[in-house]
Amino acid sequence: MDAPGLAGLPRRRGKKPVIAAVNGICMGGGFEMIVNCDLVIAARSAVFALPEVKRGIAAVAGSLPRLARIIGRQRAMELALTGRTVTAGQLEAWGLINRVVETEPVAAAVELAKEICGNSPDGVIVSKEGIELGWEKASVEDGSSVLIEGWYGRLMAGRNFKEGIRAFAEKRAPQWVPAKL
Repeated sequence: MDAPGLAGLPRRRGKKPVIAAVNGICMGGGFEMIVNCDLVIAARSAVFALPEVKRGIAAVAGSLPRLARIIGRQRAMELALTGRTVTAGQLEAWGLINRVVETEPVAAAVELAKEICGNSPDGVIVSKEGIELGWEKASVEDGSSVLIEGWYGRLMAGRNFKEGIRAFAEKRAPQWVPAKL
């Protein structure tokens, strides 16, 4: 049997960041999805849980190893082994949620996306890849080597790199072009 997945999210290697906006109940598969996202914005009223153990199953869509890396082994154990419900504020304090907003998490997520889109698409791609390499590789040094050898030369050779440097020197906003990486 193939490993389960949530629309391929646990195994994605896309170049674009995935932002989750949570408003309400986020349990089971929904919780697993946010663990596999790059950025998470949640309404203060949102609640979260991995209740699978209460049903005789386990969260196996790629979230448990990532959850342990994000919030720590003991906290991940507590959530996965008890099925307990926690608040957005708690998960923000533990580092799983980037930002808690009073209302309108979708609007906040769109604003974050706009902020990211205002940057060099090449820089975003290579920065995301660098973080992923550090996350997935056993060694930070190995991840850094792959990033430098495989991506940095392509980044520096691109039009967006030159445009970013030129715009900075000329004290103007850069005019980005679509990424070619």
